[in-house]
Amino acid sequence: MTTTDSNPLPIKAPFHLILFFFFLTTASCALPKIIVLHDPLSPEEHINLGLTYEKRGEIEGAIEEYKKAEKDLPTAYLYLGNIYYGKGEYSEAEGYYRKVIKKKPDLADAYNNLAWMFYRSGTNLKEAEALSQKALELDPSNDNYKDTFKAIGERIKQEGFD
Repeated sequence: MTTTDSNPLPIKAPFHLILFFFFLTTASCALPKIIVLHDPLSPEEHINLGLTYEKRGEIEGAIEEYKKAEKDLPTAYLYLGNIYYGKGEYSEAEGYYRKVIKKKPDLADAYNNLAWMFYRSGTNLKEAEALSQKALELDPSNDNYKDTFKAIGERIKQEGFD
């Protein structure tokens, strides 16, 4: 067999076999894997990234970012509660609101949001009233908390829970 200068090796194998061996040999040459030992983002940056995802409607991305921040920043539980409330998953939302209240008992938004969720779902209205009252004690000048407390009080009165 003779060879030419442009192709020094004679190739007798069918093209599909050559292609198969090419992919077989190049597939084993994987790129090096990068392992991150330290998260480059702070918990606050994860919260901000989560908020960005949430604004863009990328809820699963937001949840992922909030969960990355939750162990260091209890307010992440508030954001998770808000997301699950928005999805109509009230038991999940309630769990996160209760976690933030336990870990950060001075966060008025957590009390107010849990109270509002109870109000909207029509459950636990007496607890909702106590929660909204606590939010007002923590921040008496907040008009949203005043509105929540008033709405719950009116509903309790309408439904005869006095």
